[in-house]
Amino acid sequence: MQLAADNGIAADVAFTMHVIQERRVAPVLQPIVDLTTGAVMGVEALARGPADTPLQRPDQLFAAASRAGLLGAMDMLCAERALESALTLRQPPPLVFLNAEPAVLDQPLSARLLTMLLSGLPFRVVTEFTERALPTVPAALLDIAELSHRLGNAIALDDVGADPMSLAFLPLVDPDVIKLDMHLLRHPSAVATAEICGVVSSTARRTGARIIAEGIETAADVVTARSLGAHWGQGWHFGRPAPPIDLHLQDIATTDGLRPARPGQHQPTGSPHEVAAAAGCRRLDDAAARRAMERAASVIDGQRHAVVLGSYCTPDVLARWQPQVDRVSRLALYTALLSPDSEGTPFTGEGCLVVMTPNYSMALCHQNDGDVLHTEDPDEVALIGRVILQRLKPRRPK
Repeated sequence: MQLAADNGIAADVAFTMHVIQERRVAPVLQPIVDLTTGAVMGVEALARGPADTPLQRPDQLFAAASRAGLLGAMDMLCAERALESALTLRQPPPLVFLNAEPAVLDQPLSARLLTMLLSGLPFRVVTEFTERALPTVPAALLDIAELSHRLGNAIALDDVGADPMSLAFLPLVDPDVIKLDMHLLRHPSAVATAEICGVVSSTARRTGARIIAEGIETAADVVTARSLGAHWGQGWHFGRPAPPIDLHLQDIATTDGLRPARPGQHQPTGSPHEVAAAAGCRRLDDAAARRAMERAASVIDGQRHAVVLGSYCTPDVLARWQPQVDRVSRLALYTALLSPDSEGTPFTGEGCLVVMTPNYSMALCHQNDGDVLHTEDPDEVALIGRVILQRLKPRRPK
């Protein structure tokens, strides 16, 4: 049995190396359409392995690459081939969407991919993340988001609603595009659908993000997607995934419809207290700070989408608020605290606590001398939260 398994892995390695060396990945492209005007806003590139082989399907292709220890190389190849394929279109649309593999998000870009991204492409590249990347490699996600914006490109959060984590991290990721998981379109009357779409629509109105509904197969689905708040749509109703040569796009949009890139948004500089001070957050005494944390605990009690982030450089810094910190941490879906014992490095001489839900935000930042800054502004809290996320180490599966 072991010999057979070893032979299988060896075969995976050999064939996967062949696919990578020969660049035998042939992406297919699927249009993304404005639900009001019918204009083609972009295409999503979907990976396909060598035709008529067991690795033609993307799940099999990436599974084999993972078994072979070549997942990073395969992910880079797929991204490169996606851009190359989009460039063969007679008239590329304004946006090209690429999928990022969460397990290797923290790898450096290949030289070829970086060269293409710097070459003045005739479209903006939208890098898609799923909720799997959010708790696993948050710092790498912010790195990619920052690089995307510095290059004038954009980011998308995919499969929103499929997992509570996607809504929990929505304010921190601040995507330019929010893609609704297709199960929401299939169950438009469900209570959970109304809750998720309400949060997403509210976020889009506040930030200017575009909402895409996936899985649109009929004209009735278009009506449903618009009722859920979607601006754009994707699915067989508008076209099946096809090789570039077989993709006949009509009524291509002349502008991309996205907000401008915002370099610096995903990697603010300074410590949490410095960012809070620069934002003009108000000062509180210790008693008021404790009341603010009690309010945060009350607000997130029973919530399914709360995130708690924090940093403390010594046990004494945490001790002053230990009961309140313990309470909000127990209630949260996701908690990450930088401390002297954690893998991430805490911020010297200060402490910080960030609490976020889709509808509520709070940050407390204090120096060891007792200066406490407080804010409930969602944009300010998100900036402070990103400062902490930048120092979190990847959480690898055990």
